[in-house]
Amino acid sequence: MITHFNRSKIIATIGPATMDLAILEKLIYAGVDVCRINGSHGEYDMMRSIILNVRELNQKLQTHVAILFDLQGPKIRIGDMKDGDFLLIEGESLILTTNEVLGTREEVYIKYQNFHNDAKVGDRVLVDDGKLELEVSEILPNQRVKTKIIHGGILSSRKGVNLPNTEISLPSLTEKDKKDLDFALENDVEWIGLSFVRKPEDVLELKQIIKDRNKLSRVIAKIEKPEAVKHIEAIVAVSDGVMVARGDLGVEMPMELVPVIQKTIVRLCNAASKPVIIATQMMESMITNYRPTRAEANDVGNAVFDSADALMLSGETSVGKYPVETVIAMQKIITEVEKEDSIYYHEKPPRKGSKNFIPESIGYTSCTMARQSDASAIVAMTHSGMTAFKISSHRPKACIYIFTDNKPLLKTLNLLWGVRGFYYDKYESTDETVSDIKKFLVDKKLVHSGDYIIHVASTPLQERATANTVKLTHIE
Repeated sequence: MITHFNRSKIIATIGPATMDLAILEKLIYAGVDVCRINGSHGEYDMMRSIILNVRELNQKLQTHVAILFDLQGPKIRIGDMKDGDFLLIEGESLILTTNEVLGTREEVYIKYQNFHNDAKVGDRVLVDDGKLELEVSEILPNQRVKTKIIHGGILSSRKGVNLPNTEISLPSLTEKDKKDLDFALENDVEWIGLSFVRKPEDVLELKQIIKDRNKLSRVIAKIEKPEAVKHIEAIVAVSDGVMVARGDLGVEMPMELVPVIQKTIVRLCNAASKPVIIATQMMESMITNYRPTRAEANDVGNAVFDSADALMLSGETSVGKYPVETVIAMQKIITEVEKEDSIYYHEKPPRKGSKNFIPESIGYTSCTMARQSDASAIVAMTHSGMTAFKISSHRPKACIYIFTDNKPLLKTLNLLWGVRGFYYDKYESTDETVSDIKKFLVDKKLVHSGDYIIHVASTPLQERATANTVKLTHIE
């Protein structure tokens, strides 16, 4: 059994550097709570192998590591070049065409069939994470768009394109995404990341597909477009969780706005009891270096101070030279920040008239009681998981131990701040269950003599209804 336990969770993207079973096991021991599969890269056989390896290790290590499958979304790219890389010179022109041609210094293919219809004169075209900047100067016949090179540099095949000013008509789920979604649902992944969300309807469309397939996967809305920031409150309301995807977000929007957007989104998610992930370039230098930079250590620490549920590693663990060392470094930073009292007990009073008033009240009361009694643990019974989401969002210093007879839920909850799950199916009387769970925690040395524990459950217990009871007990 894994003994260390951070409240802020670690997500590691699994790729060629980490898909081996032995390396995966080291990652989990180092502190990984969720394994991410990037739908943009790799074949299904590789992805299936990762899923099977994670689940094999869950059995072996008695863990509940979750799978996050990240859909690629409508990612726009430049096509292949005829003669390799070439230099774009400021002030010169470059034609972008939706006709599939091999790129030259005069004309390159852009993989976005409606670009010539959607683009307007004056729109910015950013290539290769914004390293190259073009400006639309003329809409030409035959599906061609003339651009002026504003900031030049080396252009190579298949680089990503961002269109911050263009109203993109691409659907949120591409044909590739639909095939990838079929694969993810067939393999019952716990979380699905929806890329380039623009409006709440994008999330609702994906959730309806999941519901129609009778699957339980939950949806993470990735925020990386200006339209998503504009509709952020509505997107948070319909999503199961949110990712601040700072890579594309920092290209699509002025980079100086990203820190404020990050804090705003975290605050909104905490208020809505939705998990929030901070992603992109958290430990980027460790792709090639053994140690992180001081700035990266600060970035990780500030995300914990901001109250993020999880911090995500991308290339650092998928293709980096030091994947295990990266997770160890992140875990150390998180552990140190979590010694600070200021990150705990952000209780939110229940909203009068809310349809979730009872679980909100129970979550609030349990955390307030835990703070006042200096309880070592909040112990909750849940079948749907709502109780865990509510309690976690209050950020109690008391450990959150969740017991459920819903086995798939245990992995889903592994993304949530502070939550540690256990399988339990002995639904008897409330008093007998409280006593049984108390003994379990003592035997596992998770609580000790003299500790106070807050118990949260539904009464009568057998109905598995919404939590409606809070009980304070003492370990003799």
